[in-house]
Amino acid sequence: MGMEARVGKLTAIQVKNLVKVPGRHSDGDGLMLDVGKSGSASWVVRVQHTGKRRDIGLGSLADVSLAQARTAADAVRKQVKAGLDPTAKAEEAPQVPTFREAAVQVHAEHMPTWKNAKYGTQWLAELERHVFPDIGDVRVDEIDGPMVRDTLVKIWLTVPDTAKKVRQRVGTVLDWAHAKGFRPHELTMRSITKGLPKQPKRQEHFAALPWQEVPGFLFKLRETNKAGLTVKLLFKFVVLTAVRSGEARGARWSEINLDTKVWTIPAARMKAGKVHVVPLSAAALTVLEKAAELRASSAADALIFPGERKGKAMSDMALTMLLRRMGVEATAHGFRSSFRDWCAEATNYPREVAEAALAHALESKVEAAYRRSDLLEKRRKLMDEWGAFCTTGAAAETV
Repeated sequence: MGMEARVGKLTAIQVKNLVKVPGRHSDGDGLMLDVGKSGSASWVVRVQHTGKRRDIGLGSLADVSLAQARTAADAVRKQVKAGLDPTAKAEEAPQVPTFREAAVQVHAEHMPTWKNAKYGTQWLAELERHVFPDIGDVRVDEIDGPMVRDTLVKIWLTVPDTAKKVRQRVGTVLDWAHAKGFRPHELTMRSITKGLPKQPKRQEHFAALPWQEVPGFLFKLRETNKAGLTVKLLFKFVVLTAVRSGEARGARWSEINLDTKVWTIPAARMKAGKVHVVPLSAAALTVLEKAAELRASSAADALIFPGERKGKAMSDMALTMLLRRMGVEATAHGFRSSFRDWCAEATNYPREVAEAALAHALESKVEAAYRRSDLLEKRRKLMDEWGAFCTTGAAAETV
């Protein structure tokens, strides 16, 4: 059984009469009715806290009844017994931000982790354009699924790729709000997506030449007068190393080690954010020899394939325009697919060797754990064979 409620000394009638008698009138256990000479009356409870006697006000008689005063006094005594300061003010709950305010904070926290400043700018700009007009001024704890769905549906079919990015960023902001305690529940973006119309299918892959046609393309590249020598050398280097065009356009002489015949691409310039070592075949080294003859700067970190503007890398459009002028229905990036198909159809190299050559992140954790090295020597043999294949016949001549 619980403890019986304490019986006070005062009654409601006595309290009513005592308001005319100045002084302190005890109800017991430290609870007192304090009546002033002016006739004002308020409740006070006396306690011992940290060895000191303290009187704590519980409110005026006009607002607090005898029963309420006893309940309040009991709560104060329990706080003191627990070692708490009954007069300490409770911390104010943090103000819940609007979606706009939350997005700005998330952007600021994530910005140092993004290696591409342009991406960081676009991250917030797309929210400003497509989301803030609808829910930017709504508190994050008030945003629900229908609000997000109605915001996304406006762009879901017209700019599908952007809409998917916006959906992911809205989810990131709301997940942050939940983690910070601003939202009591998570918002499931999967269910919101189900409420959106089906986006039209589109070609996801980059146009690529069949691998059997790559040597012929390189011969045609050597013969064309549709571009300058530096552009042609760059394109051949892209094909022979199977790298992304941006990695080749940004290549610098300081990254090349002619003694070990490797090209080390810094993590900052890689899509996955990890250093990538590319074994250089004889064909690739020949391209570098020709590029060295055209070298205008002796600086160690000079660009290997500089653009027209001094100190600036060549634009990706230079490669695209070259293909258009040559009448080739492919993209520079597509030659990575040509290489991958060649690996699968014309060689016996294991899948992980080809994927490592392309600097692809392996989806399988088991496979990733199995591959404890970058398989450099196996990749060197693979790239030597690819270089030899690409430069068979007339294509073997330097661009």
